[in-house]
Amino acid sequence: MTPLAPGQGPRPGPALLARLRAHPVALDTVLAAAVFAAILVGAAAGPHGRYGPRFGERPLAATTVLLAALACAALVLRRRYPRSVLAFTCAMTLAELVTATRDPRGPVAAASVIAVFTVAARTDRPTTWRTGALTVLVLTAAAMLTSTRPWYAQENLAIFAWTGMAAAAGDAVRSRRAFVDAIRERAERAERTREEEAGRRVAEERLRIARELHDVVAHHIALVNVQAGVASHVMDSRPDQAKQALAHVREASRSALEELRATVGLLRQSDDPQAPTEPAPGLGVLDQLIDGFVRAGLPVELELPPGSPEGLPASVDLTAYRIVQEALTNVRKHAGEDARATVRIVRSADALTLTVLDDGGGRPARPRPRPGGQDGPEGPAEGGGHGLIGMRERVAALRGTVETGPRPAGGFKVRVRLPLQTARTGETT
Repeated sequence: MTPLAPGQGPRPGPALLARLRAHPVALDTVLAAAVFAAILVGAAAGPHGRYGPRFGERPLAATTVLLAALACAALVLRRRYPRSVLAFTCAMTLAELVTATRDPRGPVAAASVIAVFTVAARTDRPTTWRTGALTVLVLTAAAMLTSTRPWYAQENLAIFAWTGMAAAAGDAVRSRRAFVDAIRERAERAERTREEEAGRRVAEERLRIARELHDVVAHHIALVNVQAGVASHVMDSRPDQAKQALAHVREASRSALEELRATVGLLRQSDDPQAPTEPAPGLGVLDQLIDGFVRAGLPVELELPPGSPEGLPASVDLTAYRIVQEALTNVRKHAGEDARATVRIVRSADALTLTVLDDGGGRPARPRPRPGGQDGPEGPAEGGGHGLIGMRERVAALRGTVETGPRPAGGFKVRVRLPLQTARTGETT
């Protein structure tokens, strides 16, 4: 059996104290018994012996024992009725001071000292100072007026000192308890705030990944669907064109898989060797995006001033690319087979403005989107689908603005303004 190192053995003292704290009535009963025993010992001791106090020289008076027993019995209820217990113990002390026939008298005032401490520890500071001052004044004055010794006798000054110190100690205990409670509450609030912040970040990350997946899947699947339809339509009459359409399907599906792999790869750990290293798409590869739509049968005119994609913040560059991708995907899905699209990008000193227009295939102006509806032949609905919702979320994250709606002459318009200064500040911080 391995011997215990010093300090590793059982510690009955702290365990007993913790058990008593869990049962305050039992603790107060033990305290009352201890105070009662101390009063009896002090009453029986002769304080003026040659070599200090001598015990057993003075007989215990029945009045002293009775008053001490009543005062100490009241201490059992000191937590529940602190002011009432203080008043009762002070009355017992005054009775001892007035009725005692010998000097020095029994130290029944010890019960009042405990009661003063309890009131100070369980009430506020103004109440503590008012109650403590009144108790000190009354007991000290009574002791001086009823004593046969001079007013400055040791017994009289002891009552003044012990009651005053009890009030100060109780106030210090109350202040420390309030300080500890404040620290505990602050720690619990910080823990709740930390959990809420972690949940919010998880929700934002899930939303961001959902937007990325929607943009990738919606774009490429729309192109695959169109090219597959073309191949199916011309398979018998024009095999060469069908082969070309199937080649476009294969290329679009491969691009979709690559982007999906890169997006899902963001969930890997930073030290994972298989984590993606390809840069996020941006306006620098906008010509490849538009070329895919052109091969799918959607004529797109690009108005891009030279140098516009250069030097953009990464967040603005990715958002602009995804917005153009989503807008052209919606044009291909909803505008009709003969529709034409225009992408206009204007960069100023403080913002990047994207405009995507389509003519609706020469049809009349589209009806306004139905509130709460899904994407339909009339165009993407404001209240349904995830395309415009994701677009608005992306732009709102950069504190930009979005304008969408039908054009008077037919077709649909998407206009987005992305501030550059806010994006640079966010990426720097």
